[in-house]
Amino acid sequence: MRRWWAAVAVAAAAVLGVAGCAPAGLDANLTDDWPALAAAETFVPDPGVCHVGLQDVGYLTAYNPVDCAQPHRAETVHVGTLTGANAERSTPPPAGSAALRAARAECDKAANELLGADWRSGRLGLGVVLPSSAAWTGGARWFRCELTEYESIDESGAVSRTGGLKGALTGAAPLAHHCFNPKISGDDIREMIAVSCTAKHHAEFVGIYQAPDISYAEFTRTTLRTHKACRKVLAGYAKVPDNSDLQYRAGTIFYHPYEQEWRNGNRGVQCFLWVSDRNLTRSMKGAGSKGLPVT
Repeated sequence: MRRWWAAVAVAAAAVLGVAGCAPAGLDANLTDDWPALAAAETFVPDPGVCHVGLQDVGYLTAYNPVDCAQPHRAETVHVGTLTGANAERSTPPPAGSAALRAARAECDKAANELLGADWRSGRLGLGVVLPSSAAWTGGARWFRCELTEYESIDESGAVSRTGGLKGALTGAAPLAHHCFNPKISGDDIREMIAVSCTAKHHAEFVGIYQAPDISYAEFTRTTLRTHKACRKVLAGYAKVPDNSDLQYRAGTIFYHPYEQEWRNGNRGVQCFLWVSDRNLTRSMKGAGSKGLPVT
């Protein structure tokens, strides 16, 4: 049947050619009246939406955003685009790549602006979601920045929450890190139990130290350097002199990113002051030398 239709079409074209003119309303060119095909559009996810579950890879089939007023475990706080050399790869960026580190830096900035403080200063996690391999091949170059709320500083499982995270680390900020009682075994911190700063406690979150761009192995080998850096953060927080006496005012505890996070560009180290010889019953923020005397 197809072959017969093709023969008729050819014959009709031949007749029109012999006649030298076309019927009214038609021209003699049979191919120039087809509308141009629209350019293919690549799917790009929306910012400012939330997700019931977590995704490591942004498969379109699993994309089902919900309003952030509904229960959810992740919030897309920013959607960015990889460009230049970072977009010229044939496959999505692997862990530790320059492209993933660039996306991570953009996510850090967007999350901090939304929250009102460094996201690492609260019970929060920040992930980067990339397109699937098939979507990347099809031209997708987006990445999603997703914040999740954690149960505690030691438990990094995402909890279900309602409401967006805009301004979540400003004001009273229940998600923010404040005071703790550490459980210590030898030189290891087994757990940091969050308590009110007006209750008896021995540790307090003082800020974030941005570690240098060194290997994870070197970072974990030179822990004394990190303690010294956290002491500097402590001095600024408590308003005490940053000198040789500081180590006799308070010790330091720090939490650092996991190795894969480190490779992907997270250099934020959480710093805490720690006193073991007495109970604190107030925040040491701005306490000065009277609040943290040399002992």
